[in-house]
Amino acid sequence: MKWFKALNNNQIPGQNTIKTMEVAGKQICLINNDDKIIATQSHCPHAGGHFSGGWCKNGNLVCPIHRFEYSLTTGRGAEGQGDYINIYPTELREDGLYIGFEESWWSKLWG
Repeated sequence: MKWFKALNNNQIPGQNTIKTMEVAGKQICLINNDDKIIATQSHCPHAGGHFSGGWCKNGNLVCPIHRFEYSLTTGRGAEGQGDYINIYPTELREDGLYIGFEESWWSKLWG
C-alpha cells in the first residue's frame, strides 16, 4: 500500500459533503458521511455519472444519473446491479488526510 497526502486538516469536506479531487494521478471522490471520510472512484461504473453530483443515503453513495446505489463500506452495488465501486483506505494523520492505493506488481518491480 502506498499512501498519498490528499488534504490538510482544514480542507477536509464538511459533514454530508462530496468533494472531487485528484490524488496520485487518480480522480477520486472524498465523502464525509456521518463524520467518516471515505474515498471512492469518481464515476459510476453503470453510466459514467459523476458522483460529485450524487448524495449519501443509508450508508450508500447514490449516482445522480440513474440513482444506482453503492455501499460506502464495501463498494458493492445494490442487489441486482451486479457492479461495484473502488473504495480506497483513508487515514487522518496529524498533518492531514492520506489515501492509500495498492501498488501494482509492475511498479513494485520497477518502482
